[in-house]
Amino acid sequence: MQNYTDMFRLDGRVAVVTGAGFGLGRAFALGLAAFGATVVCADRDMPNAEETVGLARQSHGKAEAAHVDVAEEASVDAFWDKLKADHGGLDILINNAGVTSLPTRTHELSIAEWDRVTNINLRGVFLCTRRALPMMMARKRGSIINIASIAGLLGYYPDFARLAANYSAAKAGVIGLTRQAAAEYAADGIRVNAIAPGWHGGTNLGAASRGRWTPEQTARAEAAIHAGIPMGRRGTPDDLVGLAVYLASDASSYLTGQVIAHDGGWSAV
Repeated sequence: MQNYTDMFRLDGRVAVVTGAGFGLGRAFALGLAAFGATVVCADRDMPNAEETVGLARQSHGKAEAAHVDVAEEASVDAFWDKLKADHGGLDILINNAGVTSLPTRTHELSIAEWDRVTNINLRGVFLCTRRALPMMMARKRGSIINIASIAGLLGYYPDFARLAANYSAAKAGVIGLTRQAAAEYAADGIRVNAIAPGWHGGTNLGAASRGRWTPEQTARAEAAIHAGIPMGRRGTPDDLVGLAVYLASDASSYLTGQVIAHDGGWSAV
């Protein structure tokens, strides 16, 4: 008889989480480690990555830190070369690293900010996926989980700038990349899915706005967010862990090419 609890175990598997030093990435890394994976916590901020590793090890998880700047090809190549030398291959990749910029309407968005955000949020996903795929093909299995956003599924403008088009466009690109890669590599035993989070707290994505908005502007933005969420609250990084473990594990062995909105019902209404 099938032991259904074992379907979620990740023992003996090597996982990479980019942007693992804080927020969603840290929660993903700790969750995968708790279910038995050896987790490489990749980030350009090594002190925060090391802190994530320490938290995983406190709970008897297996984790290590590694430096990578996902937007830089040389940094990505050096990271993946070392991973292959150290671990021989890869089973799970969570492309989580991402940034945003100060919310602005599209005609006010600078080319420099367009490039910075799309380079990290979309080019970075491509660069890491491109290197991970041959390692997974060699093992004839793998799960890639791309972190998109509901901003890549629908527009949002509550009569003032709350997002910027660079972020939305990059996340929509992640969704297209997810579906194309899923179609190309299903026969190789590799599954590629995306999570599209809604408004989640506990991340650095709002850092561009902090200190620039008045208390009144912040209150207005928060009210607009909560009004659009049927559950009436922001999500937290921990809310996403179960879904990430499911997509990484054999429990989702027949699921690929899907984009799962994790948004408290936002996209339903």
